[in-house]
Amino acid sequence: MAGSLIWISGASSGLGQALAAAIPWEGSRLISISRRAPDGMEHLEADLSDPSSWPRVGASFREEIKETDADRVIFVHAAGTVEPMGFAGEVDDGAYLANVVLNSAAPQVLGHLFLKAAQSIEASRHLIMITSGAAHSTYAGWSSYGAGKAAIDQWVRNVGAEQALRGGVQVMAVAPGTVDTGMQAHLRDTDEADFPKRQKFLDLHQAGKLSDPHEVAAKIWGLLDQDLDNGSVIDLRDLE
Repeated sequence: MAGSLIWISGASSGLGQALAAAIPWEGSRLISISRRAPDGMEHLEADLSDPSSWPRVGASFREEIKETDADRVIFVHAAGTVEPMGFAGEVDDGAYLANVVLNSAAPQVLGHLFLKAAQSIEASRHLIMITSGAAHSTYAGWSSYGAGKAAIDQWVRNVGAEQALRGGVQVMAVAPGTVDTGMQAHLRDTDEADFPKRQKFLDLHQAGKLSDPHEVAAKIWGLLDQDLDNGSVIDLRDLE
């Protein structure tokens, strides 16, 4: 067996794109899961805020894992959204629903589908969920985003405990910190009435304290070679 088989959701931009560019294993096969096809990547088109797209992702997991001879199989769920920025009860209903579905429900269902597809193969198997410090910090204007990240963290803890008992997939959640991506630029452009802590992110940017996405991506890949408890929730800033 040789090489790695990797799916990354949200690989068309931001940290997902950086993770795709920083894959450290030669001969890896990458499948991008996103609405838009990234340049130069094998692409599975899916709008993950629409549950009708999830079975198609599950089918890709099943079919590709069944046929692979890779020695490592990985799913990184990096897709997510901060939209709509604003207070619960004030923002658009449809946009709020899409946020809750994408940030809270999609990670759990896609994670479940990956675990189910990967349960019977001999390759090393890894499931990485991208989380955020917003899971345990209070940010007015981020109710559904923060709740979604908290849901990811608790799902990972529980599923990691399950996989340690049977299954054997390494499951982790990784909070990358404040990374210099389009999401950060969007936060800086948001009206303070919708995101009262906007100034914090302006200050971080002006002080040059945003992390380089490619350096962050390399650190995340490096976690797979560490002896971590299954179900670990990791903040990269705690490792510095």
